[in-house]
Amino acid sequence: MSQPVAHDKLPVSPGKSGCPINMTVELLGDRWSLIVLRDIVFGGNTHFRELLTASIEGIASNILANRLAKLVAAGLLTRHDDPSHRQKVEYRLTEAAIQLVPVMAQLGAWGARWLDTTPELTVRAELLAAGGPPLWERFMTELRATHLHGAPPPADGVLAELTAAYHESAAKAG
Repeated sequence: MSQPVAHDKLPVSPGKSGCPINMTVELLGDRWSLIVLRDIVFGGNTHFRELLTASIEGIASNILANRLAKLVAAGLLTRHDDPSHRQKVEYRLTEAAIQLVPVMAQLGAWGARWLDTTPELTVRAELLAAGGPPLWERFMTELRATHLHGAPPPADGVLAELTAAYHESAAKAG
């Protein structure tokens, strides 16, 4: 499936202004869009049911369906039939969404620094901050292979490292 991006720009309607910060906030600034992207990027969840049941924030099914449709229409996700089941759909990141990794890393680092967060949910942000741009690039390369080219996630990749650190921290907390 080709990505719905013309001239290297996302197919979104004009915002209230042409300011890049405003346009980004209009696209991603609702309560759920970044959370859905986070769960795909860091949780490896690509199916509706996975995203719904893995949401620690408790997203409602109608909101999830709305956000997935919005993110597909905006060119941040693509929708693919799942060959394992006729009624299943898989959502994959586009290049534009993959390039949000540094933004998410910075948001996580800022939140870990300035907000009262839980250790098990903070560990990934701390690792991404400590790894900096080299780690972000490795992670984006891994996400490209998985989401753009359909390769399975590597067992020893960045996502595996982040997930292992989360599970280790959660085991200590619980």
